[in-house]
Amino acid sequence: MSVLLRRNSSQLRLLLSSGGQVTRLSSSDGATAEPPVAAPKPTQPKKPKTPPVVPDTDIKKSVFISQSSDVFTNLALEDWLYKNFDFSHHHVLLLWANDPCVVIGRHQNPFTEANVSRLVERGITLARRNSGGGAVYHDLGNLNCTFFSPRERYDRKYNLNIVTRALFREWAIKADINERDDIVVRNKKISGTAAKLGHPNCYHHCTILASANKLHLGESLVREPANYISRATASVPSPIRNLVDVNRTVNVAQLRSAVGYEYLRTVATALEDGGKTQMMKQRGFQLINPTEKWFPGIEELRAQYSSWDWVVGKTPKFTVEKDLDVKGDEQGMKLKLSVEVDGGLMKEIGIQLPQSEQVVPVVTPLQGKPYNEENLNGIIGALKLVNASNVKQAMNGSV
Repeated sequence: MSVLLRRNSSQLRLLLSSGGQVTRLSSSDGATAEPPVAAPKPTQPKKPKTPPVVPDTDIKKSVFISQSSDVFTNLALEDWLYKNFDFSHHHVLLLWANDPCVVIGRHQNPFTEANVSRLVERGITLARRNSGGGAVYHDLGNLNCTFFSPRERYDRKYNLNIVTRALFREWAIKADINERDDIVVRNKKISGTAAKLGHPNCYHHCTILASANKLHLGESLVREPANYISRATASVPSPIRNLVDVNRTVNVAQLRSAVGYEYLRTVATALEDGGKTQMMKQRGFQLINPTEKWFPGIEELRAQYSSWDWVVGKTPKFTVEKDLDVKGDEQGMKLKLSVEVDGGLMKEIGIQLPQSEQVVPVVTPLQGKPYNEENLNGIIGALKLVNASNVKQAMNGSV
């Protein structure tokens, strides 16, 4: 048994004693390394080992239910399990819900996906997850599902069908899976999807809209008006629907139970309903307390996920442009402000005439500061006080 498991609390040992295993998957944990082997010849590359196929009868399942509603804690828990758990004989479905937040994909630009200033005003948290995909709004009317398995067992369609079968079994709600792997009901989206594919583990997660606040959802995912030039992954807008709009008896607690039971009663690698017999073979539902005592190292992971460097600093390089009017003696002048942002910081700031390629650098103490709508508006406010004649002189090189 690894050093990590010996450090865990009695609760975690009890949780895993029925078949789950915890192991460090990185080589820096002091685990015994395999003996070195001779490097293969360049003309004869060594073929990667194919993991042995584990029979369905040897795979147990658990449904973990997080007791936290903090988005950074739940993202850290998800990452901890992905990095440390052995899923070869034990598949896991993690169910979790968050207080109001907007969660963007790993490669997204938060300023093109959300109105960040409005999020701050409303007390809605901005977070970045470690998987791809688009931006989503979470609150306690939204259930999140993370399906963990070994990479060779990854099957997104299997996971999504667990959800659709649960909806039909519990409420007779007919849901479909579209070409983007969204779950839709009556042509409106109730669930988006994303994945993290690594070795040896992977996970696929999705959201399920049960009774989310659609007003906050809509307002949160409308960006500040400006022209953003970015290569970051953009979300694909889709009309959405809450399940409660289809069947008013739907609630998150019952949804959690329905999806969990559907997962436990379904054969591990095939969409075959094993009923109560199959369910009784599994490890069942287990309440998870994502604390340092249960999961050593999770506090450090949470600190990483909640840091400015991750949430904003991880944003791919982009440029934001905004038109503004400068006052003049007789008539004003229309200018274009251009701000280049790299690593979340405003690096190059300049102005140009709309039909000119000449850019005049703007000297401002905000250069090198974090980009946000407040700082952008600060630059715009200062430029509006500049006289048009001074701008012309600057562009003519006379000052």
